[in-house]
Amino acid sequence: MAEESTITARAEDDKIRCDACPVMCYIRPGLTGACDRYANRDGELIRVDPHIVLDRTLAQGGKVVPFDRGGDWDGRLVAGGEAFVTAVGSGTTYPDYKPAPFIVSAEVNGVDMVTVVTEGIFSYAGAKVKIDTDRFIGPEQAAVRVDGEAVGHVTTSEYGSQMLSLGGVHHLTGGSKKEGRVTCEALLELCNGKAVELAIDGGATLVVQAGKAPIVNGAAEARMRVGCGSATIGMFAKQWHGKVDEVVVVDDHITGVLSEHQAGKLLGIRDTGIRMKGRRSTPGRYFQVAEPGLGWGGTNISDPLSILGAFDAKLAWPGLRLLLVSTTGEHYGYYVLDEHLVPVETEVPADLYPSVERIRENCEPALSSVLFMAGAGGSLRAGVTENPVRLTRSVKDSITRVTCGGAPVYVWPGGGITFMVDVTHVPENGFGYVPTPALVAPIEFTLPLAAYEALGGHMDHVRPAASVIEREAVREMAPFSDIPWPLSARSQG
Repeated sequence: MAEESTITARAEDDKIRCDACPVMCYIRPGLTGACDRYANRDGELIRVDPHIVLDRTLAQGGKVVPFDRGGDWDGRLVAGGEAFVTAVGSGTTYPDYKPAPFIVSAEVNGVDMVTVVTEGIFSYAGAKVKIDTDRFIGPEQAAVRVDGEAVGHVTTSEYGSQMLSLGGVHHLTGGSKKEGRVTCEALLELCNGKAVELAIDGGATLVVQAGKAPIVNGAAEARMRVGCGSATIGMFAKQWHGKVDEVVVVDDHITGVLSEHQAGKLLGIRDTGIRMKGRRSTPGRYFQVAEPGLGWGGTNISDPLSILGAFDAKLAWPGLRLLLVSTTGEHYGYYVLDEHLVPVETEVPADLYPSVERIRENCEPALSSVLFMAGAGGSLRAGVTENPVRLTRSVKDSITRVTCGGAPVYVWPGGGITFMVDVTHVPENGFGYVPTPALVAPIEFTLPLAAYEALGGHMDHVRPAASVIEREAVREMAPFSDIPWPLSARSQG
């Protein structure tokens, strides 16, 4: 049996008006609302999805803890800390003045704790997407589209990764109705771990799925780059010393040249007379040797010799050994200068090939990472305390810890409670939506019971976790093993 809504309004023809979000659907018997999360069952408004509770004993190989938890509730506020009540499936505080759906207590290491549990309706929300590839996916600020609708943009790339900023209130509510709907659907799919196809203006077509390798123009990425060209020179210079005379590591941002690089100088590597195209930065580091693209090292080249000028005859010599390699080791070539100082490609020597393999080995697997990002506004905070600013201050003072479906979050400094969470750490299908449009995401606030009372919290709504777990609509699951237990001392830090 699923949980009843706290407030419902009956309409004609046995419809029920749902109050879980601003849409206020009228739901006929046997049907669900626009969000597919609430339904009318024989005149009763029910929550379709189960309420998720993390049970620590399951992760330790224990059996499912009985719902009775050792007998009837004796009236004490504090219960054991082996279960954590998440906000997944809990319901919302709409129309905002109501206390959070669940305010539960637990004793942790002798400290009485309370967790305030609610699902937030987030219009000011989006996703930051990290795509591990050195391939060019599109220019900065280019629109990212789904079904032709702009849902975000390309932002500044990071070390070995391309970055997207998707969603946000501008795309959810500031454009056309279709743009808002498509944006909401794309965010929901991404946050729930589904694959989404994205098209970038002037760039690539991507298939992105959290925790999976990105697919760029139909080709799955295998590895992210080990570093820029200069960093690669620094890491592997000793392994090239004595086996080759010159190495060029091709990269779309910083291409490295061994003989000019400080690493090469300190190893006593002789000047080779190599001449590079592009803009010279510090010794052994070159910018703009080629345009960004899908070729060597994230450039648009397929022939690495195209970035080289003629060798200086005063310094170069016939027989000079030259290795050109990309920052992933995916592309490489070995050349020997002939009597005219022209590079001639030949087979990579057996003693040199392991260094190329070492570059590949040091490249981490390419993944797509999706971080949900949102701001917990005043209406959500009112479900915790009648004076919402106190909650914000408590979070900033590290008294109150914020989690999302039990997963740790990063709370941005500055005003408000703006947080980010790795969606792969949130329980399956932990995100929902309402057709305003907006995303629905779980959020929990955990703090000492005494601090909650001092906060002006809704103390008359505090109840033990056991009283929540006794409901038939609850589904118990094990927490993720690679993240801290939400009620542990480590997590509280």
